[in-house]
Amino acid sequence: MSAAGVALMLGGAGILMAASPAQAAEVTYATECVPPPISGLPAVQGTTKVELTAPAEAKVGDEIEVVWKTVAAASKNPDVLDLGADTVKPTGTVTLGGAASGELKLEGPRQNPPIPKNSPMVLPDMKGTLKLEAAGEITLTPGAYNINVSKPISTDTKCAPKEEVRPGATIKVTEGGGSTTGGTTSGGTDSGGTDAGGTTSGGADTGGTTSGGTDSGGTASGGADGGTDTGGTASGGSTGGGGGETDFPGKEVSVAYACKTPIGDKNATSPVRISAKKSGGDYDLTVEFSKSVMDSPIDIPAGQVKPSMDVKLGGADKGTVKVEGPVNKEVIKTGAPIEIPDLTGTYKPGASGKSTLSPGVLTVMAAGTTTTCTPPAGVAVSLELDTSAQPGGASGGSGSGGAADSGGAAASGGGTDSGGGLAATGAEDDGALRALGLVAGTAILLGGAVFTFTPWRRLRGMR
Repeated sequence: MSAAGVALMLGGAGILMAASPAQAAEVTYATECVPPPISGLPAVQGTTKVELTAPAEAKVGDEIEVVWKTVAAASKNPDVLDLGADTVKPTGTVTLGGAASGELKLEGPRQNPPIPKNSPMVLPDMKGTLKLEAAGEITLTPGAYNINVSKPISTDTKCAPKEEVRPGATIKVTEGGGSTTGGTTSGGTDSGGTDAGGTTSGGADTGGTTSGGTDSGGTASGGADGGTDTGGTASGGSTGGGGGETDFPGKEVSVAYACKTPIGDKNATSPVRISAKKSGGDYDLTVEFSKSVMDSPIDIPAGQVKPSMDVKLGGADKGTVKVEGPVNKEVIKTGAPIEIPDLTGTYKPGASGKSTLSPGVLTVMAAGTTTTCTPPAGVAVSLELDTSAQPGGASGGSGSGGAADSGGAAASGGGTDSGGGLAATGAEDDGALRALGLVAGTAILLGGAVFTFTPWRRLRGMR
C-alpha cells in the first residue's frame, strides 16, 4: 500500500476500497525511452507491457487503489555496468477517461534485485490512490513513466508512449452519496532522490585496483629549468633546497595519464607543476594542474568530489608523498567550468642529497567511486631539491606528514609504499559514477574522451 494510502487510513479521511473483485488487464504499447544527455546514449525504441489492477466496481466517495505492474519495460539496463539492489524507483502516470478526467500519479518503492548490465529492468509495482467523485464508467490508461536510479547520484530515464494506448482497466462507479464534481487524483509521496538527470545506471563499482608504472624517479641533470620533456623521460626540472631559499617553484611537465574509470580505460594528457616551500627540514608541497577548460554537462552536488595524488620521489630519496585537495564546496552547475583545486601535502625527506619529485598516481573520489590515473614509468621530473634526511622521512615509504595550509585538506600519513610503488585505488568502494563519465575534476567525455583540469586560481580570475 502506498504511503498516501496509509495516511488516509490512519487519518480517517477515506478508505482504500475494492468494492468488487479487482480486475487486472495487460496493455502493450510502443515506447520511446530517452536517457539523459550525459550518457551519450541514443533514445531507445521498445515495447512496454503493463498490467493495471483496479476494482471492477465501486461507489462515489470511495477511494480506490490502482496498481501498475511493469511486466516488461521498454528499455534494458545498458551494457555499461550493473545496478545495485534497491537503487531503482519508478514513477508513472495513468490517464483517466469517461466519468473522470486528468491524470493519476503513481509511484513504486526503491526496491529491486541487483540488475546486471545488458539485462531487462526489474521494476517494483507502482501504486496510486483515486477518489471517485462521479458516477459512470472510468477508464484507466497507462502512459509515461520514469525510472530513477539513486546511486551514486539521482539519475533518470524518461519513457513515453509512441502510439495511442488502449485502457488497461475500467471501473463502474455507482451513486453512493458523494458529490458529482468530477474525479480528483492523488499519488503517493515521493520518497526517492532528486531528479538531477543521468542514466538509469549506477550500482556497485567492481573495478579492480590499479597498478603499474615503475619508480624510476627520473634523473636530474641540474640547472634551473634544465632539460626538455621528451616522451615522459626526466631530463631536468627545477632545482632547489640549498642556500637560504624557501620557495622552490617546479617545472611544468606534460603527463600522459592512463586512467581506469568506471566506464573503461581512457588516455589523457595534462600539464602538472610541483612546487615546494621549505619549512625547517620539511617541504610544503603544492601540485597544480593547468590548461584546458570544459563545461560540466551535468550538475554535480557539493561535497562530492575529492582529488589526491601520490607524488613520486626519485634521486637520493625514494617512495611517495601524498597530496590532497578539498572537496568541491559548491554545486558545479551544468555549463560551468569543471575545477580541480591545488593539491597540498608535506614532504619529509628520508635521504640526503638531490631528490626529485615527479607527478604520480592521481586518484579522484566522487560520491563513493574511484577513478585512478597512472603516469608513464618515465614521467618527467618537475622539481629537484637538495634534501637532508629527517626522522620518519620517506626513503622508500610514504613521505607525507601534515598538510600545508593552502586550501587543501590534511595530507594523510598512512601506509608505506615499497620502493615508490603505486597506491591502492580503493576501487572496492560501493557505487559508481558509471555512465556519467565525469568524475571529480577529471572530465572524460563519452564521445571524445576529453580529459581536463582547471586550477581554482584561474577560475577565480574569471568570476
